[in-house]
Amino acid sequence: MDPINTISQPTFFQMMFVPWAIRIATAIALWIVGKWIAKKLVRLSRRLMAKAQLDEMLIKFAGNIIYTVLLIVVGIAALDQLGIKTTSLLAVFGAAGLAVGLALKDSLANFSSGVLLILFRPFKVGDFIEAAGVLGTVDEVRIFSTILHTPDNRQVIVPNGQIYGGTIVNFSANSTRRIDLVIGIGYEDDLRKARDIIETIVKNDDRILEEPEPYVALGELADSSINIDLRPWVNRSDYLAVKSSLLENIKTSFDENGISIPYPQQDVHLHKVSA
Repeated sequence: MDPINTISQPTFFQMMFVPWAIRIATAIALWIVGKWIAKKLVRLSRRLMAKAQLDEMLIKFAGNIIYTVLLIVVGIAALDQLGIKTTSLLAVFGAAGLAVGLALKDSLANFSSGVLLILFRPFKVGDFIEAAGVLGTVDEVRIFSTILHTPDNRQVIVPNGQIYGGTIVNFSANSTRRIDLVIGIGYEDDLRKARDIIETIVKNDDRILEEPEPYVALGELADSSINIDLRPWVNRSDYLAVKSSLLENIKTSFDENGISIPYPQQDVHLHKVSA
């Protein structure tokens, strides 16, 4: 008997399938474990940044960046386990990067705008702002967009480029706000009496600040009314409540004292012309 034939030859299954199965299993395991580790590292980094008392908006933004970079590293390592030449693959990606960058210029602009929003911080998480035509409270600044929720609890996702490239109004930047009201009365009504009523209502509301002093004065002799300007200062949290209360109390007091609040009107005079 030939001793060479007594040695079993490796089969196709042993030569091809088993090594590839091991590579695929290793790559999958590396991706799963790497993704789990990436999440843990992001949580750790967020805790460290929170311990350093960094802004919440910066913490969330940096966490998203760190997680994305770690996933890219894990993905490259998993591809390397499959025998894919990652160096040549990176070269291909680099060559295609220019074309992709041109195609995704809006996304890159949103990314850069997000970085600028983090650096210059025109607002922070929890601020009530108006940006890109949207009124809402800031929930999070992500890589490409900012998440707001409106007063009626709708979630609005606004591209960062539209926010940074436009006008940003931050209603939460200062601790106090001024209420601007225009109160119209009829020309036949007593102007001084109306002004005294408004001043009394303002003085009796403890939520209105004494400094700066509330402004009550004649503002305009309009077409259909005499307009009185009312500009009191309040704490930011009291703005809506005080504004609503002032309007209600002024209307009620005017009704009780016979002072009218006219609506726009036009007088038409007809002249009869003889034939």
